[in-house]
Amino acid sequence: MTATSPLDPDTHRDAVDRAEAGLLDPALSPMVEMVLRRADEDRYEAASTDGRVRFRRRDDGAGWAFDVESSSGTDPLADQAADRFSPLAEEQANPFPPRSTNAYPFAYEQVAQLFDSPAAPDLVALHTAAHNWEDEGGHRGEHGSIDVVQARAPFILAGAGVAQRGLVPESCRLVDVAPTVLALLGVEPGAGIGLNGSARDDALLARQDGEVQTDLLDGHGARPDHVIGFLFDGANANVLYDLAARGHAPNVARLMALGTSLGHGAMSSLPTVTLANHTAIVTGAYPGHHGILNNAWWDRDLGAQVITNSPTTWVTSMATLAPGIESIHDVVHRAFPGSFTASVNEPCDVGADYSTFGVMRAGGAIDRPPPVEELPHATEMFVRPVKEYRWSSKVDHTSVTQFLDVWNGRHGSPRPRFTWVNFSLTDAAFHEGGPYSDIAAASVRDTDARVGQILDAVEQAGVFERTAFFVVADHGMEETNPEVQGNWAVALDDTGVAYRDEAYGFIYVNP
Repeated sequence: MTATSPLDPDTHRDAVDRAEAGLLDPALSPMVEMVLRRADEDRYEAASTDGRVRFRRRDDGAGWAFDVESSSGTDPLADQAADRFSPLAEEQANPFPPRSTNAYPFAYEQVAQLFDSPAAPDLVALHTAAHNWEDEGGHRGEHGSIDVVQARAPFILAGAGVAQRGLVPESCRLVDVAPTVLALLGVEPGAGIGLNGSARDDALLARQDGEVQTDLLDGHGARPDHVIGFLFDGANANVLYDLAARGHAPNVARLMALGTSLGHGAMSSLPTVTLANHTAIVTGAYPGHHGILNNAWWDRDLGAQVITNSPTTWVTSMATLAPGIESIHDVVHRAFPGSFTASVNEPCDVGADYSTFGVMRAGGAIDRPPPVEELPHATEMFVRPVKEYRWSSKVDHTSVTQFLDVWNGRHGSPRPRFTWVNFSLTDAAFHEGGPYSDIAAASVRDTDARVGQILDAVEQAGVFERTAFFVVADHGMEETNPEVQGNWAVALDDTGVAYRDEAYGFIYVNP
């Protein structure tokens, strides 16, 4: 809708209230899970059609503690269990879970971090587990909400310096990945800024919202000389673990046997979308702090839309990264001068010596993949007829090629101390068919085979025993109900309030 001139605070609050009421119309309850907002300084609200909670945050060391100030009806965020709907059989036995049986891990923290951003919206509308955006170009598999299935990403840590505990019924957050990897490498802690913005003396990154998961590390083993991270974009954790256990992902299974895997996953950050969480993994900071707020948002100061997650903007997507945010690459260089790092097919490439998008920014070219009929590890049933599967298969093939070039010194560089490889095929396939589909399983098999090529290269280099690995995703993926379609634009229009709805859920009132 058309933007209006700035309004006084009371008038603006009234408009936000009206927009919220429109979203909470009971007729929208099949698609609107809840609506989130910042009430005032350090106070937040979550509301649904049958309840509301208001909570306050306060400093607790370098982090936060939360107190519920009031609630009415059913508190939408009361259940924050991280173990809900795990393993896969339990998830499949509870399709499209309603709010009454769903869970929202770390919900208070998720809400608070987002509204720290000056670009945060007035309202965040979260869609239900059942909601399918089909009439808006959606997919059978969806994410974006903070319910446990959409938030749950896999996390596998393996190899040198890692505790071999197997698959354990535990969880963490994606912002914990970077500090844990840096601790694994042997980076010494020092001065930094914690979750609540206060100083901490045990930080591994200049801004560190996450915490080291010490139970994943072998305190007595030698530190690895190299760490390689694999991102399976959009992979449902339960599905990935199940396919590995049943022999359909033997290379993932090999890594799981060499370390510790979190059965309840690593919880992604609000919003549970691609680039906000790619950046959270690599920097250890929440989206509300690192500045990549969503795949798209509205910048009130510029009066402009910001889009980061598109083929035309990936190359420059880190332009809005907040000052003072370090990446794993940055810290490796700071802690181990002279080290080399690589970032393959990853928009969040800040600090990397070699980067796919760095080559493109410099005007270089990335080798083109072979024709589809010659493309290895590409399931023929899907790579030919499904455009997104074909495109992602080609991209992921070039990712392996780039890794091999870097690791074999073809760019004249030393072997990287840290290498990050982003695989995109799983996201395309899990969206297309849903997490339990044949196309999703095929994407895991194909990606697993590409991981196998990389593991083979590490072995051939003679450094496998001195290398650690991790597998993670940027968010989960949930099966939706094709019968629950539609959007909330009509309800918002009927309020008469001027607004922008960015990335389906970030509502800016009187932008």
